[in-house]
Amino acid sequence: MTHYIYSITVFCGSKNGNEPIYTQAAKELASHFVHNQLRLVFGGGSVGLMGEISNTMIDLGGNVKGIIPQFLIQKEGQHSRVTNLTITEDMHSRKKILYDEGDAYLIMPGSIGTFDEFFEILTWRYLKLHNKPIIIVNINNWADALHHQLRNTIKQGFADSSLFQLFEIVSDVPSAIKSLKTSLQF
Repeated sequence: MTHYIYSITVFCGSKNGNEPIYTQAAKELASHFVHNQLRLVFGGGSVGLMGEISNTMIDLGGNVKGIIPQFLIQKEGQHSRVTNLTITEDMHSRKKILYDEGDAYLIMPGSIGTFDEFFEILTWRYLKLHNKPIIIVNINNWADALHHQLRNTIKQGFADSSLFQLFEIVSDVPSAIKSLKTSLQF
């Protein structure tokens, strides 16, 4: 395992998506993490984009920490290659560790679990419970509808435009790494 300078919690899908670009981006992210000595903190599953990122990092000698609740081991598979794996009793315990361990949060394409994690850390930042960077990687325009919904929430008067100062949307992995370098100063 390599030494790391920052831990980045990555939220992403337990599926690979329909387009190869998602898997390619996951592997590219892992490569950048290893090159920049960033530790991956992730949901601990062995499938989907989670598995792609963690396996690539392990193959490249990167530092990986997984957190998975007991009940998901049968569904997503406990990642047998992750040596730093925490098994929790439930999702709430898992998410708390994921949030606490990260110096920044990076959201890759995923499903409702990924949205749940994004909205919770966004809410926590809005409530000033943390001031850590939140970056959405909008691979293949995956997050366009999310961005539209947040703009609509502002337009409808349920939030103000300062909401968009709490997170950043970037179009690709290199832009996400550049944003991390700027915000964490490495």
